[in-house]
Amino acid sequence: MRVIKQILMLLGVIFVVSTLVFAVQQNQDASVKGPQTGDNEAVKNVAEEYTISAINIPDNLNFAGEGVPQEDPEIMERVDREFLVNTYWQSNAVLLMKRAHKYFPVIEPILKKNGIPEDFKYLAVAESGLQNVVSPAGATGFWQIMKATGREYGLEINSNVDERYHLAKSTEVACQYLKKYKEAYGSWTLAAASYNAGPAAIKKYMNLQQVDSYYDLLLGQETGRYVFRILAIKEILTNPEKYGYVLEKEDLYEAVPT
Repeated sequence: MRVIKQILMLLGVIFVVSTLVFAVQQNQDASVKGPQTGDNEAVKNVAEEYTISAINIPDNLNFAGEGVPQEDPEIMERVDREFLVNTYWQSNAVLLMKRAHKYFPVIEPILKKNGIPEDFKYLAVAESGLQNVVSPAGATGFWQIMKATGREYGLEINSNVDERYHLAKSTEVACQYLKKYKEAYGSWTLAAASYNAGPAAIKKYMNLQQVDSYYDLLLGQETGRYVFRILAIKEILTNPEKYGYVLEKEDLYEAVPT
């Protein structure tokens, strides 16, 4: 009886080892042969349906009706960078499109009422991604308003209330700020740059460098990219299909009641 058990155990071990050897050989054969027909088709379909290419920049770029000097190769490199970064950051672009449908109906009529070009709604997109966020410096809300600026322009900000989070009221403040610095600089583009860097910084750079165009100023990394980023966001959100984005109406977030 003991001999029979030993024989059965030996046969079991032989069976297990044989199975493992067979499995290893099958895996090796599959590796040598490469992907099967179905796998090849899947790879082929992805390659056909998704391509990454350079971006064709429109010829007539402008911000708030003010032209971009596209004849300057250095300017076009900066434009190209922002178009590439923002076109191929697909998840963010889709979120911005969804949020724009929700919040632009609140922002647009306030801009119009105050005589602010509609392009400035894209400044809010660049500032906050259309979210009530707080920056490390303390700038708050869709328009990223600092506490002192908010109070200067009449917002209630205290331990109980912070109207920088109120979309309509903060948009009104942004309009007043932008009008003030458009009058100071004579340019909507410079007003946008001052919104990012602060009016004192823009004025200092203009005086030091003896130039009066945003596109001629040598600025820090953030403000130097700022208007170019807004230009890219404007173009992509205005013409999403051109850049490969296909969203149905039901994909968009429901508009905020006005």
